[in-house]
Amino acid sequence: MPLRLILQNDHSFAPEDIPNLAAAFEAALSKLGLVNRTDPMTAAVAKRIIQLAKEGERDPERLCDGAVTALGKQSCSG
Repeated sequence: MPLRLILQNDHSFAPEDIPNLAAAFEAALSKLGLVNRTDPMTAAVAKRIIQLAKEGERDPERLCDGAVTALGKQSCSG
């Protein structure tokens, strides 16, 4: 599930925020070894990144770390 599908009806973010969220999403999927976009875990990653962004985080690495850590894996930076 592409992150953009989830965000298409969510107007919480400015257009310049979307590339950071997308970068965090792609990095988290890579770190978690998720390649199947229909895997429910991809939606969980996207939702976690969106939640963190709604809480104010915009840094792609920290968004990735938050999503990966929430799923019980090591951070994106390490």
